[in-house]
Amino acid sequence: MATQNGVSGGKKRLVVNAFVEMCSGHQSPGLWRHPEDESARFTDIEHWVELAKLLEDAKFHGVFIADVLGGYDVYKQSLEPSIITGAQWPVTEPLAIVSAMAAATKSIGFGVTVSTTYEQPYHLARRLSTLDHLTKGRLGWNIVTSYLDSAARNMGRTEQPAAEEYMRVMYKLFQSSWRDDAVVLDRAAGVFTDPTRVRTIDHVGKYFSVPGPHIVHPSPQRTPLLLQAGTSRAGKQFAAQHAEAIFLSAHAAEACAKSVSDIRQLAKESYGRDPKSIKVLALVTPIIGRTEEEAQAKLADYRQYASTEGALALFAGWTGMDLDKYGDEEELRQVESNAVRSTVEAYARFSPPGTKWTKHTVAEHVSLGGNGPILVGTPAQVADGLEAWVDEADVDGFNFAYAVFPQSFKDIIELLLPELKRRGMFWDDYDVPKGTYRENFYGTPGQKVPPAEHVASTFHWKAGVPAADHAIPEQ
Repeated sequence: MATQNGVSGGKKRLVVNAFVEMCSGHQSPGLWRHPEDESARFTDIEHWVELAKLLEDAKFHGVFIADVLGGYDVYKQSLEPSIITGAQWPVTEPLAIVSAMAAATKSIGFGVTVSTTYEQPYHLARRLSTLDHLTKGRLGWNIVTSYLDSAARNMGRTEQPAAEEYMRVMYKLFQSSWRDDAVVLDRAAGVFTDPTRVRTIDHVGKYFSVPGPHIVHPSPQRTPLLLQAGTSRAGKQFAAQHAEAIFLSAHAAEACAKSVSDIRQLAKESYGRDPKSIKVLALVTPIIGRTEEEAQAKLADYRQYASTEGALALFAGWTGMDLDKYGDEEELRQVESNAVRSTVEAYARFSPPGTKWTKHTVAEHVSLGGNGPILVGTPAQVADGLEAWVDEADVDGFNFAYAVFPQSFKDIIELLLPELKRRGMFWDDYDVPKGTYRENFYGTPGQKVPPAEHVASTFHWKAGVPAADHAIPEQ
């Protein structure tokens, strides 16, 4: 049942995604070794189809597929730790699996990470529009700029194109190149598409020259649901203007509350958007038992398989900090590097007083759940933890990562979701069964294209409007 502004029973109704990557282990390096883990099957179509069906039966909003284009080679100045431990290595291409998952489902959405750094916008627009057609409008695009130097070296790039110009080109292709009603399929006259309803975009900018027109006719959403990760200063500005959902990761709600507030304020004051229309989703790895003892036993079991080397490889890739330079017992809050000290302080501020923070302490925190928290306990205890995140950081939902695949998701489905439903924090069914990702994301039937307040809407060439009456925006 739809609820106004996502509120049911006085509480915020959560957006729930599964967080995965086309690799083994993902946020919990080394857990692929666990006897119950099946994440090493990531090259099997059946692996992903089974997941999509499992999640849709449980009414997850979406599957969010992360991606990287290079290996984590900062730790020990070598790729070898990642290769040995399977720390997001190897990684296969995520767009390729979406059609198979969509064919086996009807309503769940698919948020896929694709970097603007190494993709020509004309080519990417074609691929995304194609998938939006094939999924019947259930595609989301997680817009990222690549950060691994290993990827840059392999792609022959020294300068990163500006994301802002990239998005203008994409909006022109998605929204302005074809009129909504361009395809007429007039069999009697032999006209497939009315040529007066298709036009070039003639984009000439600093980084891109794209005459167009878009080679794909308008898809159900025209522009896929726009997702974004990153809370740097530039990331906040980008999110405030473009993102419909923001993914963030931090070990405590307090650490990201200000970023959430900043983005919402920027969205309202700089871009005229309703700040509550931007949904913020936090990374969380729940470890759930029917009793607290059972949950703690699972945690202890999982810790046996966690990889210190893999965790340090991921941490180094995310932060650019090679902790191999420091001794096993060296307190990282006292080293010379300001960057290392401040980063570790950010982790340590939420730990018990007197805790010593060595590289092994960092590894322990990263080895289960990556750069997000693990919530361990009964369904009620984990739900309490999620509510605290909603209250303290004003998040709208969660990207649930796994420790063991697929059992972690089964535990969420069997134990946690019923508790969230009992509290009025999770829906019973999709608001728009067989609807688009955007319709179910907003809970608004018919909201297939970006909302009127979103910058993409200014590019939208609507049915019945002559080309002369809709100039392609240049902003």
